Amino acid sequence: MKQPFDVARRIADAVLYEGYLLYPYRASSRKNQLRWQFGVLAPRAWSETGGCESSWMQTECLIEPSGVGVRPALVGVVRFLQLQRRSVDEVVAPELDGGPFRPTDALEVEGQLWTAWDEGVEREIELSAAGLAPGVARLAAFTVGGGRDTQPVATGSGRVVGRVVRERWPIHGQIRVSVEQAAEADVPSPLLRVRVRVENLSPGPGEGAPREEALRTSAVGTHLLLAVEGGAFVSLLDPPEWARPAAAACSSVRSWPVLAGSPGETGVVLAAPIILYDHPQVAPESQADFFDATEIDELLALRTMTLTDAEKREARATDPRAAAIVDRVDRMESDALERLHGAVRSLRPIDDQPARAEPPAWWDPGADASVSPETDTVDIGGVPVARGSRVRLRPGRRADAQDMFLAGRVASVAGVFLDVEERRYVAVTLADDPGADLQLVHGRYLYFYPDEIEPLAEGAEA
Repeated sequence: MKQPFDVARRIADAVLYEGYLLYPYRASSRKNQLRWQFGVLAPRAWSETGGCESSWMQTECLIEPSGVGVRPALVGVVRFLQLQRRSVDEVVAPELDGGPFRPTDALEVEGQLWTAWDEGVEREIELSAAGLAPGVARLAAFTVGGGRDTQPVATGSGRVVGRVVRERWPIHGQIRVSVEQAAEADVPSPLLRVRVRVENLSPGPGEGAPREEALRTSAVGTHLLLAVEGGAFVSLLDPPEWARPAAAACSSVRSWPVLAGSPGETGVVLAAPIILYDHPQVAPESQADFFDATEIDELLALRTMTLTDAEKREARATDPRAAAIVDRVDRMESDALERLHGAVRSLRPIDDQPARAEPPAWWDPGADASVSPETDTVDIGGVPVARGSRVRLRPGRRADAQDMFLAGRVASVAGVFLDVEERRYVAVTLADDPGADLQLVHGRYLYFYPDEIEPLAEGAEA
């Protein structure tokens, strides 16, 4: 059965590398010292003895069979990154060729910079379950092997002056698929609740080991792509009214399943470790991923342009993906950058029909003719106070730290207002403020309740 993930894979890739590498894309950057923030499934033993990451995730979704007696089939992939630790060694003595070696943070050979860094290797584990029906259960174990690769670093003449070592640790896990009958009331079609649970069973480090060590055998950025044949997924974000109780009963843990693929399709689900909406799409203006969590392409492109040549050189040495970002921004033309500045997506044809009258907004003073801040008055101690009245401020609520400096000051009333709780309050400007006229023009006032002001008689001293 063909897996129809082509349309969904681009957004799935964005999920996979969410937070993988942050601006300014240098290995030495403090922001890149604590990485792998999303979808981390750590070794179970380490997780259950106080580790800060969980070892499992669970996705529940609803499937509506395409007909009576039809038993749908489910296929999918669990996708994640396997950590690959890249270390750099240099020869002990420059005159030696090919060793012995000693570790170093960085090695420069004829203008080429090599740095230590943790890379991510994409992994996919396929899953399938045919003949879905209540009571069906499947369990599949998987192993992603480790390994160690060595790359010599030589001069142009062929003399080996260092080496790059990439090391991976094996990951062991299992995938459980189970099916239940969704709770039914009065529904037009029976629904199946499918649960997919992914667990990391790797031995991992011992109790109290640092997170950095546990990451060696962790699955990072873990998410699911699921497809159904012989049925359709039901949106959990916006289910039809008859399916709302069944959707509310679904329980996904460290997973957020949404409909994926082209808008309107119901055959694919993306279960991500971050919150998405149904049928998420990468903005068409985005040329490629910047990997920066909650990224804003224009801002990141402009910031990358400000890097010095030395900083760009260090960023390129961090990771091939970092190098691709820097090179892409260096080649970016003005029209491509302008397209990142913004897009209008909500234009629609003008309707010739007259617009329906909308009810007045509750917050608009003009919506209620009985409210007029410029002419309304409030009675304070038997004295009517209105626009133009002179008052002395007696702040009592300490709503603002500046109130202590306003106590005893004389002010002029600019208006009497009414809030949404039908309480009156008074807007004022300070009598001795040289910018009071400007505040009146812009409607910038100080606000007090009637019990915080004292009316002044005409001619009273300020």
